[in-house]
Amino acid sequence: MTAALGGAVLVGALGAALWALVRLRARRGIATATQRATYEVLHTVGLAAEPLRTGLTEAGAAKAVRHLRTLVGAAGLALTDRAELLALDGRGGHHAGQLLAAALRTVATDRSTVLGQAELRCDRVDCPVRGAVLAPLRAAGRVVGALVAVADDAPAPGLVQATLETAYWAGNQIALAELDASRERLARAEVRALRAQISPHFIYNALTAIGSFVRTDPERARELILEFAEFTRYSFRAHGEFTTLAEELRSIDRYLTIERARFGDRLQVRLQIAPEVLSVTLPFLCLQPLVENAVRHGLSGKPGTGMVSIEARDAGAECHITVEDDGVGMDPTTLTSGIADLAGSDPGDDSGQHVGLSNVDERLRSAFGDRFGLVVETGVGSGTKVSLRVPKFHPGVRVTS
Repeated sequence: MTAALGGAVLVGALGAALWALVRLRARRGIATATQRATYEVLHTVGLAAEPLRTGLTEAGAAKAVRHLRTLVGAAGLALTDRAELLALDGRGGHHAGQLLAAALRTVATDRSTVLGQAELRCDRVDCPVRGAVLAPLRAAGRVVGALVAVADDAPAPGLVQATLETAYWAGNQIALAELDASRERLARAEVRALRAQISPHFIYNALTAIGSFVRTDPERARELILEFAEFTRYSFRAHGEFTTLAEELRSIDRYLTIERARFGDRLQVRLQIAPEVLSVTLPFLCLQPLVENAVRHGLSGKPGTGMVSIEARDAGAECHITVEDDGVGMDPTTLTSGIADLAGSDPGDDSGQHVGLSNVDERLRSAFGDRFGLVVETGVGSGTKVSLRVPKFHPGVRVTS
């Protein structure tokens, strides 16, 4: 995650530099040769980085290879993975088989190689290829492919160094692509884990409560069945790592409607939501576990009436959200080792403490940074208050369908 955020900061800085240099380039009387050269390099780096950040694929390599050849200054340039030649730009197409064989040796040995004309013989009398430089592409400590620079003269030290440095940079871009993909897989896995934590006891109790109204109040039973269906549809939806506060609150309202059918007047709910924050984006299934914990662990063991309060207010560039109950609370000393200790036991066991809080805390920090984790205030017999902050706007965070 740190590497991905660092890459985003670097891209932003480069973007600002490029904008300034574009203006300088438009006024050549002001821009120096060094500034123009810097612009050209940064511009080419940006063009090559975008396709590489999609991973080492045939499509990405085909888009990146031309810009990489410009960076290296080679007569031709090829990209391979661990098995095949993905793309080649410029000279050397009729040597593709030889270049691939040499690239696979480079991948296997994890060592750069310089080929001379003797290793690249062919039957063409007009063949311009005189050599090649091959460098391994390393991503996250492992070799994923090779960068092959084709020369129309004996490979000079400058070409060798340019090839090695470009391969190092390209490997880092591929590593960032793998990090992004890993982060997405982790986010999906965390959501799946959170879905798995939807208590079987809640499902059993919800169906029991609905069943109790089938004969005495069929219309109420029908409404509860529809609410339960919509609740499960939202909880198990297939797409989207993020959602809006409005959608999350709508699902919470369905959950509480079902729980009120079971608890009756024992469960009271207070909502205080600022309309201007309803469109704020936050991780999917971010608030529901907090409310479920308030009901399951805060109020279910409390005699008499219990109150769950949900508040979301506008705080400038942020939205501040709290979920609070006046239930049995817990010993604050159990919080000294952090939120992770609150992950709970078997999610199907109602004796577990605060199921899902660890998951929510980690996803908030992953999405917005370490400043945006959960804050828990509690005490034995004093209820529990869970607070979180969500930035109204954050790069890369958006609702997808």
